[in-house]
Amino acid sequence: MHRRSLLTALAGLSAVAVLGQPLPAHAARPLRVLVATNEPWGTYHLGSLLDEAAGARPAGRWQIALVVPDRSNVTATDPVPVVTLDEAAAWGADVLVVNGATAWPTTVVAQLPGLPVVASSLAYLNPVEEPGAAAIRPRLVAMTAGSSAEAEVFAAHFGLPADRVQVVGNPGLDDIPAYAPVAGTALIATSVTRPSETGGAAPGAEVLLDAAAALADRGWNIRVGLHPREDASLWSAYETATEGTVTASATAEVTVGIPGSVFPKIAAIGCPLVGVVAEGLTVPDYILSVSARARTVAEVVAAVEARWRPSQDVLEAAVGPLGGSGDRLWKAWRKSAAPAGLSRR
Repeated sequence: MHRRSLLTALAGLSAVAVLGQPLPAHAARPLRVLVATNEPWGTYHLGSLLDEAAGARPAGRWQIALVVPDRSNVTATDPVPVVTLDEAAAWGADVLVVNGATAWPTTVVAQLPGLPVVASSLAYLNPVEEPGAAAIRPRLVAMTAGSSAEAEVFAAHFGLPADRVQVVGNPGLDDIPAYAPVAGTALIATSVTRPSETGGAAPGAEVLLDAAAALADRGWNIRVGLHPREDASLWSAYETATEGTVTASATAEVTVGIPGSVFPKIAAIGCPLVGVVAEGLTVPDYILSVSARARTVAEVVAAVEARWRPSQDVLEAAVGPLGGSGDRLWKAWRKSAAPAGLSRR
């Protein structure tokens, strides 16, 4: 069975096991969700959720906004709705979703005491309990993650057992393209080279830049999938994959990048991955499990030629079920929401 077909089949089993209970009576009205991410201005984490909300039927069943400290790092063209923490209490949320127990989500949880809290994994974390977890745990009414491996890491981040986490899949993979590689095309999946107020950076950019040049010298057509916070000028010598990194990987013979949350998504499509693992990189094992690993340019070139792929079992654990993930996540949030008139303030 094709890897995408098998993962899709698992989706139905997850839906029955995780979400078999009836929804509460107030499920008929739109669900208003506030989200607080580990990156205080990380609007890009909500991109696939915004797409799911826009395409939901009946229309308008979701309303989502990101809680930010202020609007200083939000551009006028950003499509993700935002509210400041001062505005959040009056927004009328039914549920508060956090994607970690770092400083900003912990602050938001403390400032919105009337809302039920759901922890949903939207980006990778490491399996170490955060200091803020103790304050958030008593407020948690549910937890979700995209895959079984991600669930283990996410639970550890909150100091809880993995069986507390519902595996719902990744909404960003609900409509992935079929893998149709173009001969001689290599995709570079960047991370973030320089940190900012919005978030940190990852090591390995120099090796990745040199590897791109080495592959280009060997005749590869280089396309670049930019992290939303990456400095595009660093990669101006190459074509930018404007369709996005995950979609672009469907037409690449291989993807080379710094391991991060995008890696399981690319692996789900079927594109071989080479991860640049520079000293100081800290990512969970399931992210590394779906790619070959390279520390030098020579190792990158050799791994590109080999184009290794993970086993089906490893892929299933890292990726989770495919298809219908956005709907499963919405149902999990809906079940956790405050009944109408109780905490919607």
